[in-house]
Amino acid sequence: MNHKTIGHLSALALAVSVTACGGGGGGGSGFALPVQGTTASTPTGAAEDTNAGTNAGTFEGTNAGPTAGTIEGANSGPNAGTTGDASSGTHTGTNAGTNAGTNAGTNAGTSTGGTTTTGDTPTTTVTHTANTLTGTAATGAAFDGATVTIVDATGATVCTTKTNAGGNYRCELPDATRAPLAITASRDESTLASTTARTRGVANITPLTTVIASRLSPDGNPTHLAAAIQANADAVTDARIAQQVSALNETLKPVLAALGEGTLDPIGTAFEADGTRQDKVLDAIAVSVRPDTTGANIELTIKTRPSSAGNAPVSVAFRSDDATIPTLSTGIAAPSFAGMPTPASINAFMARLDACYSLPLSQRLRAANDTDTATGGPADVVASACRTLFLNDNPADYLNSGLRVGRDASGNGTFTTLFRGDLTGRKWDRGNFEYFRANGDITLSYRSTDVSGAVGTGTLTVRAVDGTFKLVGDGHAYTASVRPQTTYRDYLNSPAFNALTTGYAFPIRNRVVNGKSVFSKVIVTSPLGSTQTLVPQAGLSILVLTRADGTPVLNNMIQLRGVYENPSTPGKLETREPDLGQVTPAYTDEQISKLADQGVWKFEFFHADTSLPNVVQYERTLSRAQTIGEIRQSAIVDLTPAMRSKLAASTSANGGLVFGAPSATQPNVFDLSAGGQDGWVVPQGAVAPSSVTAYGFEPFDVANNRPGARFNDGTTVAATARKVTITCSPESATDRHCVSSPELQYAAGSRLHFFGMEAFSARGLGVQRTVLFYKQS
Repeated sequence: MNHKTIGHLSALALAVSVTACGGGGGGGSGFALPVQGTTASTPTGAAEDTNAGTNAGTFEGTNAGPTAGTIEGANSGPNAGTTGDASSGTHTGTNAGTNAGTNAGTNAGTSTGGTTTTGDTPTTTVTHTANTLTGTAATGAAFDGATVTIVDATGATVCTTKTNAGGNYRCELPDATRAPLAITASRDESTLASTTARTRGVANITPLTTVIASRLSPDGNPTHLAAAIQANADAVTDARIAQQVSALNETLKPVLAALGEGTLDPIGTAFEADGTRQDKVLDAIAVSVRPDTTGANIELTIKTRPSSAGNAPVSVAFRSDDATIPTLSTGIAAPSFAGMPTPASINAFMARLDACYSLPLSQRLRAANDTDTATGGPADVVASACRTLFLNDNPADYLNSGLRVGRDASGNGTFTTLFRGDLTGRKWDRGNFEYFRANGDITLSYRSTDVSGAVGTGTLTVRAVDGTFKLVGDGHAYTASVRPQTTYRDYLNSPAFNALTTGYAFPIRNRVVNGKSVFSKVIVTSPLGSTQTLVPQAGLSILVLTRADGTPVLNNMIQLRGVYENPSTPGKLETREPDLGQVTPAYTDEQISKLADQGVWKFEFFHADTSLPNVVQYERTLSRAQTIGEIRQSAIVDLTPAMRSKLAASTSANGGLVFGAPSATQPNVFDLSAGGQDGWVVPQGAVAPSSVTAYGFEPFDVANNRPGARFNDGTTVAATARKVTITCSPESATDRHCVSSPELQYAAGSRLHFFGMEAFSARGLGVQRTVLFYKQS
């Protein structure tokens, strides 16, 4: 489905969602000014399905287009409290220091047959045969449907299997298997890692075991542990594992005490992803392990309830090769975890969302039929299965980013997807507890999958009412958010200048009354205390950053750092592309690594009517911006060699794709496929793009002797898509980049300057490959 996105701001990264938005960098070749426009045909579902109508599109290489990253909803599987395929013998019960064949106090939970049980605490039991390895893959929520791979000390893959709905796996290893073992569980772009010095027993796979694997891996990359073991089997021993487990227990001691848990054995103690015992600990923390070129940056964030909206959570950050791990504050008390949701309660909520979206449009709403896109407000939501999702069973009580449930003729509103017939059957899954709000409300993340295969991620704010989650929204008066953004700038015709950028975008929707903005400015204060000022601009539906002297720079994204991919490329990126929004001085990787994942940003809205008081909102990220070293270790969507050659042949002469005369037999479209074959590839570990957007100029304006106006056309794509065709979409009746005869297509002389393929991780990180046709020198 094609769409028109909000304007072409060089380096601008627009968004309407905390966890998934547009993004990218820009600049260069005359793209310094925006083009007006809003999405009318395919509104983006933002976090909590907010669609500000501005989308996440930006001109110089950003536009998340119609998916501001969070098409909400997706339960692609029977996840609501099901037990899955229950692989026979899902766990081995163990208890640190109590079972035979223990792992130097960390217990490998081994047995030579029969039933192994824990010592003093009852857990699941399982019958083990020789060389049976079992475990649970979980992040708190079950890591269901993941591919588990076990590699032994010889480098042989001795087992490949899938986790069931509970995250459990079981492997019967060959007799020739040699310990130690390296274990991974991979699902989409996410990989967890673990290890064991034994060939039988329990080996769980969780974020905490990933930390252990990272610290045992010489280069800090937990997925490289298999190679390290093959090179030196002593890389993993019972004693080395025990040392890392002991260090984690010391760091987490205040959390374990507050949760009423004793010593934790992340690898060897059997557990279920049910919100109890070890799983309760996983629910209470967020873990990130980010390999770079010399090690890995690790952060543990504690999900306690903050005392005020502006308070950041407690966290510790360290390197994989640090001799010691920092300890947490001892001020963590049990009440700060009160009301923490269980995986079962979150799955039940996802199932209720499924039940609502399974209804035909005319049953969900007061709608004329089941196929159209409707307009309306909270009162038009009539199905009990939908109304009871909201606080007081009333969609009118939901407020998120200044928007109420509904959809207007321009596609603006929140939970606009309820009003679309083509989204009947949308599924929700992978619900996960992210953090408490100061008032006790809970922020959940989720994945959505449409019947078309389009996948998105986002967040929802809910309130527990008599044990049932109800949608409430963030309660904010205005639409604003912050999100980290990584961009790979792919100069198709000047590959020596390919570049990497990292930063943050501040999508703030303008609010206009009687033709004038209600804002005079918005000051954004970072978690470190630095400030950025954004102001409204006539004709734009978003606010833009300003220079120190107050002049607007038509950019709502700051780049913390940008470098050429090849260190030997002369010059500086910000010199050749001055509109990228590079901060001065640029951050170092070390400085970026010190930023917290769940950073709290203050947005203060100043009104044009000075009699009105300022409004303060706090926005929170789930992930920090990546360091350049981390980007270098990350996979990203790429063009196929055939597609790259095809585009280069079409654009190298003019530094752009210039369309010829319209044709009925070969219409002017942007065909991102290589002779009908795949146009792009998604490497293992990369996030699949959710939108593709092309940017360009109308034909030269001969009458006024000036370049044509800018335009952008884009479309959403399914996670499984590997090619797409973008057709021309007129902005207005005076739009000159399209012609309608002999059929709708690009006009002769219209020129595509670049395009962007944008993806969003489950942690709200925007990742984009921007393919630029113009040349650098």
